[in-house]
Amino acid sequence: MTSTVRIHRTSVGYALDEPGSFLGSGFFIAPNWVLTCAHVACDGVGGEVAVVYETVPGHSAAVTGRVAATIPSRDDPAVRILPGRWPAPDLALVQLREPVDHECAYVSERPPAYYAEGQVLYAGWTVIDGQLRFLYGPLAVQGTIGGWSSDVQIRLGDNDLPHGVSGGPVIDPVRGEVIGVLKSRSDRRPGGTCTGIEQLRTLPVPQTACRSEYDDPYQAIFHAHDRYHRDRQRQPGSRRHTWADVQTQLGHRPGRTLGPDERSELLGRLAELPPPVSTRALLGILESLPAFQDPSPLPAPRGWRDGLGALYEGARDDGALERLLDYAMRALSAERPFVTPRTADAEEALWDWVRQAAQRLGAPYRENLAEQRTQRLRLRRPPGEAHLPEGAEEPDTITGVFDPGSDGVSGERDRRAETQPAALLELERRAWEPDRYDWSVSVVSPAGEAVRLHEAERAALAELPAQIAAPLAEAFRRCDEPGRPAVLQVALPHMLLGLAVDTWQLRPQEPPLGELRPVVVRCADRDQLPEEDGFPLFDEERDDIDAERRARWRWLHAHRAKAEVLDCDDGFRKPVPTVEQLRGRSHGTVPVLCRYGDQRYEDDSAALTRIVLGGYGVALWRRRRDELASVCGEFHRGTIDEIAEPPSAARLPRAVHELRVRLRAARLEAFWADGVALLYDDPHHPLPGTGDLLEAP
Repeated sequence: MTSTVRIHRTSVGYALDEPGSFLGSGFFIAPNWVLTCAHVACDGVGGEVAVVYETVPGHSAAVTGRVAATIPSRDDPAVRILPGRWPAPDLALVQLREPVDHECAYVSERPPAYYAEGQVLYAGWTVIDGQLRFLYGPLAVQGTIGGWSSDVQIRLGDNDLPHGVSGGPVIDPVRGEVIGVLKSRSDRRPGGTCTGIEQLRTLPVPQTACRSEYDDPYQAIFHAHDRYHRDRQRQPGSRRHTWADVQTQLGHRPGRTLGPDERSELLGRLAELPPPVSTRALLGILESLPAFQDPSPLPAPRGWRDGLGALYEGARDDGALERLLDYAMRALSAERPFVTPRTADAEEALWDWVRQAAQRLGAPYRENLAEQRTQRLRLRRPPGEAHLPEGAEEPDTITGVFDPGSDGVSGERDRRAETQPAALLELERRAWEPDRYDWSVSVVSPAGEAVRLHEAERAALAELPAQIAAPLAEAFRRCDEPGRPAVLQVALPHMLLGLAVDTWQLRPQEPPLGELRPVVVRCADRDQLPEEDGFPLFDEERDDIDAERRARWRWLHAHRAKAEVLDCDDGFRKPVPTVEQLRGRSHGTVPVLCRYGDQRYEDDSAALTRIVLGGYGVALWRRRRDELASVCGEFHRGTIDEIAEPPSAARLPRAVHELRVRLRAARLEAFWADGVALLYDDPHHPLPGTGDLLEAP
């Protein structure tokens, strides 16, 4: 494969045709972009490597490249713990310092199915008898290894894979597509592994709105890849065979809806469009297609080409033509994160392709497509603009949150919250190992249906932030919308309700979770709570409390709330009311704990347990850091004036998030909210597996 390259150290006194500076292999994934293993690229000096590539058969040249990204990142704790040994997925992207003319590999848009048997091809460089040599050949597949999406790899063996081939491409021999990156064994024994190309989807998502595709390296690379292969196919008079040429000569697999040239053309035209606004938006498009069966690939699709690959996986015949055209139509009229001067022409070009491809279908379907085109153009939102009620103004992200008189903005936000999924982290204490926890990460739909992405056992609390980082990143990608990070629900045992998950940092130099997104707490063992006297509750009592909890929830989401500080009176400690007293409060009450962490009449977990037993699904408290927090008048005023005043409790998770953002920005008016936490536990959406079947609100 002419797209396969050698990776060398720069400026070490060796000629680049000598093995002294040789690090490993890689391949051109897009114009001026090389994909390789992180452990190969990061052996270079100062984040730079030399890339040696073939210009014409038998001749090569070298160009300098910088290591633009690695997965996991170089500051990941797992990388620092094992210097020189990169954990999975062990990928690196190298960007050339100057443009050169080269071949690019054709990369599959569908993730490999992690098949347990069969054969793949590989390519790479190694040193044989003191000379650099190119290797190419078959490898047997021997199943998979790993568990979480970034750990799952295809196991390859028992072939002898010499040092240096790591970073080279792994190729599907039937389709001629690159499906992964090769990694030979570090212990020099036979065999190796293949990391799927789809792991590049876990590259960090930009936290600010993109103004061009280059703001998101993932989109930039694969758009360039697809345009390259489309343009190569169009290039007149070229003597070089394209991927589509070779596939056509071999005969494409029976049942494929699109031929190789059609597929290249469609991907190229999709790559002219701005990317999807988010993974959540792309998943919404796929889920809207008739009879689409979501295979739930991990990581989730991120670009237009990924959506096309998901259609192949979700259809028995690689996707009927109607479904492919429906997908293209939705891409054509989707909300745009940005537009460029070329966007209108790109949309028209894609429409021309759809209209031409539809000639194989009947007249009624073609007429329906034309009607869709007209309607969707009329309904599509301008770039970055949400639908607001007529006459409503754009909200101020700081002051607009607490405007109690705004019907338009608050109503729109509440409606958007109702249609956005949430991430769910569940912790369960092991009865026989009380210092260890089983945990899981899920995505929860607006209707309360949960899809579990990952689960693990026996984790210590101190280990949890590092262990949950990758699964949560995948969950957030599936839920986040531009400028609107999804809520993280954290389901905890009642003894751990005060756990400061919002302060956890998943990665070094990253802000705490609570400053990146709304973080709320839920009670994971509500059905196991004892009464105040230590005896279990009777079923009738639980039923009464559950009914009260649903009634309180409905009231709080239809009326203004009233904050009531339970444990403090003008700076003096006082005991939290009993469960019976709490049950007697009005439905509009939001309990507030001012002195959580202070020495009170009972411990903190008992106070929070009383609130839960009292039938409350919404409550606030602050974690006291030191005795200086004993001056609490500002906290009382803040909770009453700013937290409990929105017209609906649905605004509280984002209101608390805004406070944390303002606190990080050192806004003086938010200092009172230091350490604030929110219980927000919807009784109409029970946690997975609770069996708590409640009627809809």
